[in-house]
Amino acid sequence: QLAALAVGNLRYKQDKLRTALVGQFTDHHGYLLTVLLTMVDTLTAEIDRLTTRIEQHLADTDPPTAPPATGRPGLLDLVDRIDEIPGVGPRAAQIILAEIGPDMTVFPTAGHLASWAKLSPRTLQSGQVTATGRTGKGNPWLRAALGEAAASAARTDTFLGTRYKRLVKRRGHQRALVAVARSILVIIWHLANDPTARYRDLG
Repeated sequence: QLAALAVGNLRYKQDKLRTALVGQFTDHHGYLLTVLLTMVDTLTAEIDRLTTRIEQHLADTDPPTAPPATGRPGLLDLVDRIDEIPGVGPRAAQIILAEIGPDMTVFPTAGHLASWAKLSPRTLQSGQVTATGRTGKGNPWLRAALGEAAASAARTDTFLGTRYKRLVKRRGHQRALVAVARSILVIIWHLANDPTARYRDLG
């Protein structure tokens, strides 16, 4: 039964895996697994309660501009539209929205938002020498959510995935991810700024 739970390459080594497990799983191991599974169940229940609380808060929060009649109250419609971006899931959409806020009037353009998030390229000049500098630290929770979304989008066959594949050849993995994260943030600015806008992949 334990060998049947194997994933990855271990699925092709069932005989060796069964041999390795014989006599190695005692009552003590069973007790430890019971403790760990109880912890997993407790944490899962707490995550579910927090998720319900977050969604209720989003539903009760009025957006800056009236959204179209989608049947989703409060900011849930904006979360759904952000979720349509490749690589961005509901949890990442909630984190990003919590960090930048739904009111884009504080950022006159998408470039202002990208600059605030420290995702704009920097140019360092000393005399005749011009070089690119680090983007800066910015908001760590926003950058973490955008980084995970960019890494997921990089593996898709979409506009964002193509953008990553084009940049990684000459700029490297990390800078390509930063560029994709900036593109995602620009898209989010447009979605939050226009309640009727929906994401459409450019291919």
